Amino acid sequence: MQKLGEFKLPHFFNYPPYFTLQPVRDTREKQIQLWKELILDYCKTQKLFVIALEEEFPLFTNTVIERSLTNEAREAFLSALVSEGRAEWMDKGHRKCLILWHRIQDWADILLQFAKDNGLEDGVVTIEEIRFGTESQGTELHGIDRTILNRALKLLEQKGKLVVFKGTSTDDEGIKFSV
Repeated sequence: MQKLGEFKLPHFFNYPPYFTLQPVRDTREKQIQLWKELILDYCKTQKLFVIALEEEFPLFTNTVIERSLTNEAREAFLSALVSEGRAEWMDKGHRKCLILWHRIQDWADILLQFAKDNGLEDGVVTIEEIRFGTESQGTELHGIDRTILNRALKLLEQKGKLVVFKGTSTDDEGIKFSV
């Protein structure tokens, strides 16, 4: 089985036709499903949140079989993730895609669990402490994309689970959980 670093690639990754958009609808649907799962799994294990179509992305080329996805195929697979709510285009030209290997509601749940696990129910913590602090090391929150974190925080704020305090800079924004 081929690997990309420590990541085990699925068997279809070595099958050249899967690097070309398939013309038969049923085959294409299967192909798209496999690619969606691969992209989400890879991004989750590698903690990647953004895929730019113009930049090299390891999954989109297989040097062993000398195949690369076309821009059309890349956009088709990412658009399929967008249509399921598992990704969002970050620009009108569909050149950059925010990958949601967890939906925003799931990130919100992870945040609440993080607050409970770390005794932050009535404490204040900064956004940067969540993203890069010692408490978040080894958790999915460590290194989280700021856009995703802000959206999860906004959702929790709307539900009355926390309050976000704006600081003088983005580095000193605080969060008070009320779980």
